[in-house]
Amino acid sequence: MSSVAEGGPMSAEPPIDRSGRSGSIGLVVLLAGALVGAAIAVSFLKGESAQPWILALLAALSVVGVFALFAGAVGLIQFASRGSRDDLARAIAATAEEGVLVTDAGGRIVFANDAYLDLTRAEGPGAVRTVERAFAGNADVAEAIYRLSQAARAGKRAFEEARVTLPDGRGAWFRIGVRPITRDGAVETVWTVADVTRERERHENVFQELQHAVDFLDHAPAGFFAAEGDGAIVYMNATLAGWLDQDLTRVGGGALSLREILAGDGAALVGALAPKPGAVATEIIDVDLKTRGGRSLPARLLHAVAWAHDGTPGASRTLVLDRGPGADVSEPLRAAEVRFARFFNNTPLAIATVDIRGRILRTNAPFARLIGERLKGDAGERSIMSALASDRDQAALAAAIEAAAGGAGDVAPVDAALPGEGGRSVRLFVTRVDDADGDGEAAVVYALDTTDQRALEAQFAQSQKMQAVGQLAGGVAHDFNNVLTAIIGYSDLLLANHRPTDPSFQDIMQIKQNANRAASLVRQLLAFSRRQTLRPQVIGLGDVLAELRMLLSRLLGEKVKLELVHGRDLWLVKADLNQFEQVIINLVVNARDAMADGGTVTVRTRNVTAAEAPTFGYRGLPAADYVMVDVEDTGEGIPPEIIDKIFEPFFSTKEVGKGTGLGLSTVYGIVKQTDGYVFALSEPGEGAIFRIFLPRHVPVEAEEAKPIAAAAAPQDMTGRGTVLLVEDEDAVRAFGARALASRGYTVLEARSGVEALEQMETHAAEVELVVSDVVMPEMDGPSLLRELRKKQPDLKIIFVSGYAEDAFKKNLPEGESFAFLPKPFTLKQLLQAVKQTIGG
Repeated sequence: MSSVAEGGPMSAEPPIDRSGRSGSIGLVVLLAGALVGAAIAVSFLKGESAQPWILALLAALSVVGVFALFAGAVGLIQFASRGSRDDLARAIAATAEEGVLVTDAGGRIVFANDAYLDLTRAEGPGAVRTVERAFAGNADVAEAIYRLSQAARAGKRAFEEARVTLPDGRGAWFRIGVRPITRDGAVETVWTVADVTRERERHENVFQELQHAVDFLDHAPAGFFAAEGDGAIVYMNATLAGWLDQDLTRVGGGALSLREILAGDGAALVGALAPKPGAVATEIIDVDLKTRGGRSLPARLLHAVAWAHDGTPGASRTLVLDRGPGADVSEPLRAAEVRFARFFNNTPLAIATVDIRGRILRTNAPFARLIGERLKGDAGERSIMSALASDRDQAALAAAIEAAAGGAGDVAPVDAALPGEGGRSVRLFVTRVDDADGDGEAAVVYALDTTDQRALEAQFAQSQKMQAVGQLAGGVAHDFNNVLTAIIGYSDLLLANHRPTDPSFQDIMQIKQNANRAASLVRQLLAFSRRQTLRPQVIGLGDVLAELRMLLSRLLGEKVKLELVHGRDLWLVKADLNQFEQVIINLVVNARDAMADGGTVTVRTRNVTAAEAPTFGYRGLPAADYVMVDVEDTGEGIPPEIIDKIFEPFFSTKEVGKGTGLGLSTVYGIVKQTDGYVFALSEPGEGAIFRIFLPRHVPVEAEEAKPIAAAAAPQDMTGRGTVLLVEDEDAVRAFGARALASRGYTVLEARSGVEALEQMETHAAEVELVVSDVVMPEMDGPSLLRELRKKQPDLKIIFVSGYAEDAFKKNLPEGESFAFLPKPFTLKQLLQAVKQTIGG
């Protein structure tokens, strides 16, 4: 710094001050003397000769007074108060430690203090130069001076710091500033110059010391990192970065977190430390670090956390000690500790030690992950009963801990449900502590997460029940189809022989209509058991729902509003069009029945990607591309106690006579047989949603939707040829034989596949068509076909079954050609199938 800052009191008079003053005391004394002299001179005059001189003196004084008044009003004369203020400001500027230079609009120097002369090495007031000229020969500061000059011309304030080489070769730092001021209507420029060399040197010394400290920390023989309360790492030394193969440029800004450098559940263990509000607590934790390549590195953490007064974790500072081979002179002890820490933290079992009252003393990483936030309470309140067990299970767990603490060697495990949502459950194994070290440990609790196991058990039990009911329903449907085939067939035979005017015609029609109603129920049973006949085709759900809109509106009536919300660019699916329409109709009708007072039914569609599918949280729903269909109502919802039963056959909440209980079971069966999934969601009082996922169909080639409508019945049902009819049910066989014979066919009958082969031995050359049941004693239909193909490869065959075609098609040789006629069938359907097959 210059000598200006080091000397004693400085003079209040600047070496240069051309700013002008409002008055001078000498002039005042001179003026007063002149007036006194004039008054004395006039006093020597007598009589009339003195009168003109007196008038002249008074006139002069009047003119001076008036002139002074006008000069004071326009500011030409300044009074003593303003002058005192200017003197004060001038004294402050003159004694300032930084150099001050004022120039007018023309660049002439108006004011300069002693500090400015000293800083610019001016030998006297006559040698003072402007800032531009004082530093013009110094290339280091030329650019800064140019920028300051430009700012001054633009009327702006500006500051620059620049290094200047002094004449003696020393370097110095100057802070130079410029600002405009307006004085007496004129614009002047104030320059300030300060020597900041010592301040700069002090900053550089501090920075170098900091650099040395960082360098020492970076290359220390131990790792170190600092993290925020949310786990984001803000600093890591080079030693730890080298161990973990981490790029230091990723550290800071939240780019690297504890979860990325701690293996397994180590982050959960670190985050589950007992809070100590208002204090800085240090814990010793043995964990495995994780390198960027995934390799594990055993380490001991000295983890210091600053806790807020409300128990919220703040910033942490962690020293990392390498526990790998060769890092400790006591190698056997170190290796044993590392092995134990790894076993303890990497075991799939969650482990904790507790005292006699169930307070948690120590945990491993899986335990910290299992109970999560519930472990972050005050250390004196962290009870394993409240952390792991719901209210109904806490007593059993407390009894198990008490038994283990009392020395019991065989304590029965406790199955408990974790508190909170999600339906998670655990099985707790409690053992005694034989070598307690005086810290209050009474028992060790091992917790095994059984959530998935219980879900699978429940799913398997439900699947077994549904499969058993399905097998029963399918078996009943198959046998009942035989009965219905006979009833419908003989009804057709009777109707063919009666005119509509006959008294018994209407009775026969009633028999047939009720048989058809029974056949509809059988189809629903087969849909539930997934054995119905499907004719899948490629369809677009948006078009299907648009065509169904009118029918659905009529079904809902006037009190219920229908809304269709179509997703954009829906993918194609492959499903039986008629059956899918039946699914939507069943769900919409159920929604209508749930809203007796009216409401809204919303049918919504959209695509669900394979990445999005797991986010729904449905167990058993694989990750794949789906088209989702939601049917939502605004009714009262489904009670929780029955929502798991709604897809079971014959389960219904409707009044007797108002439903069969097969609607939702039919929906379930059709969706499952289409390789889809259906789920029910409901909250009491908030309506229900039935959500269907149908797999996306990706055509290999351009596929066209094939119409499913049955071909128009031919007018002529008569025919010629020999037909072998194979059926174990006498009534069905008799009806079929009579119907075919009445239309001109020669019919050979067989009760089983064995009898059919015997008939073929005799009439092989005559038989043109075999009509065979699928399920028969001794030899079923597919086995009969294989035997017939050995001698007559081109023989035509029609399979008749109450089950779906796919149920037995897998038992036939690949590429086998046959026709299929599902039971129950009418007389017309039988004759049409026989004539088309023989003709084809």
